Amino acid sequence: MPDHKIEIENVNVNKPGKSERVDRAKYLAMRKALLSVLPDEAPGLTVPDAKEALLPLLPDDVFPQGNTAGWWLKAVQLDLEAKGVIRRAPRKPVHLYRLGTA
Repeated sequence: MPDHKIEIENVNVNKPGKSERVDRAKYLAMRKALLSVLPDEAPGLTVPDAKEALLPLLPDDVFPQGNTAGWWLKAVQLDLEAKGVIRRAPRKPVHLYRLGTA
């Protein structure tokens, strides 16, 4: 039986080394959508702009009407930051961009 969970990390300095097991299909769908909308240069996109851009890319069978997309966006964002795949630009509000090819 395939594992329907995937382990993700958290960049949060308050919880170093903390990982969590989450739904694989939701994680992979959000990861693909997020990486497809983020530019590969700073300053990147704000989180609300990234969410607006990626919502139409999410499969409706995994995210019906975009339900829970905000939570999954944050979870994937923190995981990809911890893995060094995306980075925050040094500006407010938070702006995200890709590092190289992911």
